[in-house]
Amino acid sequence: MIASSDNVIRAVWLDPFSPVEASDCAQLDAAGISLVPVSTLGDLSLALRRAHVLIIRLGENAELLQEVQTLVAQLGHPVPILCRVERRCMEVAVEAMRLGALHVMPVEEWSSKAWRAAVDGLRLKAPKSKTYVFVDPVSQHLLALAQRVAQANVSTLLVGPTGAGKEVLARVLHESSGRAKGPFIAMNCAAMPEHLIEDMLFGHEKGAFTGAVKEHKGIFEQAQGGTVFLDEIGEMPMHLQAKLLRVLQERKITRLGGEASITVDVRVVAATNKDLRQAIVEREFREDLYFRISTFRLRIQPLRERPLDIMPLAMQALDRHNESGLPYQVTPEAQHMLMAYTWPGNVRELENVVQRAVVLCTGQVITPAHLLFDEAGAMVPMDDFMAAPPAVANTVSQPEMPVTPVAVTQPMVEQAAEPSPVPAMPTTAPVAEAPVVTLPAAPADLPFTMPIAATVDAARANLQDLVKSSEHAVIMSAIQNTESREEAARMLGISPRTLRYKLAQLRERGLMLNAA
Repeated sequence: MIASSDNVIRAVWLDPFSPVEASDCAQLDAAGISLVPVSTLGDLSLALRRAHVLIIRLGENAELLQEVQTLVAQLGHPVPILCRVERRCMEVAVEAMRLGALHVMPVEEWSSKAWRAAVDGLRLKAPKSKTYVFVDPVSQHLLALAQRVAQANVSTLLVGPTGAGKEVLARVLHESSGRAKGPFIAMNCAAMPEHLIEDMLFGHEKGAFTGAVKEHKGIFEQAQGGTVFLDEIGEMPMHLQAKLLRVLQERKITRLGGEASITVDVRVVAATNKDLRQAIVEREFREDLYFRISTFRLRIQPLRERPLDIMPLAMQALDRHNESGLPYQVTPEAQHMLMAYTWPGNVRELENVVQRAVVLCTGQVITPAHLLFDEAGAMVPMDDFMAAPPAVANTVSQPEMPVTPVAVTQPMVEQAAEPSPVPAMPTTAPVAEAPVVTLPAAPADLPFTMPIAATVDAARANLQDLVKSSEHAVIMSAIQNTESREEAARMLGISPRTLRYKLAQLRERGLMLNAA
């Protein structure tokens, strides 16, 4: 049976051959199907956001189905696809089923009974809201700044290590902006063969090269009114950098094999894990393009520098990979291990560790035995890892703003109880069209248990005492052999703020610091 909040299926209708007649619409209405007709793939990208099913008509082959499936995958709005095929084209119907079509119907069939049978059993589930984790103070400041930048229509460059969540931040920028209802199109510049990147960016005309049997819209055209996310832009070939610069300056593109210029209205968000300034020196990246894409520059820190994000991200990943429906629990010892690991692979590595734990766990409780790390030796003492977070000035050059731990969830925004310098997002937006910011009253309200002091045996206690004594000796040696605490902090490889925190800990333990 059909499960829908309003008992009506919203169907996107794509028929490039003929429009749907009023009498045919009446038959579909009787079957409980409400049509949203579109005529181009560009219109399709906008209509898919709230559709339950996509109905397309195929011609002499299944190429349109393949193009639609590619577009649906890029947009991240998966919906079942129902194909309409002429009775004489049996081989096209077979090919459509092979490509994953939910159902195939004859073009000549219009009875409400047949349409009802076609969609019977189609379970329409409400789309899951997207949740983004910004719990650590460093992440909160980044979120506040990103939401402010989102209100301005400027090109933005996201900088950070691989796997730290640059695409997530790009989606926050998109969903917090006035372009949230438009498409979000992402492309990894390092994952495409060099000879295909230009075609992917700008598209081509029919006959532009061998095999170009029809026109193709590039991602700039597909993203009209929305956002283009260019990941790993530092890997883009130099000759394409010049063409991209022209597009950003003139807001016009020319397809391969075409002559007419096409005006595009998109916002460009780029990301890289490379030092683009060094790449400019080495003549691997254009300086003029760098300044064009970095009107605003946001840096996302490695996961180890925002430790309070670790457990929320882990619980989010556990929920995502949970097939039993029963919630997972993580023991304090396992939480300690997750928090103490340095995460060289960042959030992507955390996702892998959680997936392994789900595979190994036979129940619903994750223990240290279920945690397999890529680099087992990459652990740090908890005192070091949970030290006071670095100042926001190390992340973004903006004044400090009062924030509260948040978990950002699409689709709407709730204002904080206290005034915030960040512009409030509208609360009247339709569901699933704008992000949600939920502000917990306190960290205890988060959907997981924060690490607590666990009972340890004598051997572990002795080891911790030894580590603390060694740390004391190293700190004292650094202070005695340098002229200032700032210089000592540099020698130790930590910030002056962290050094002050360490010294305060040593005083609390009653250690003599007269020499310091």
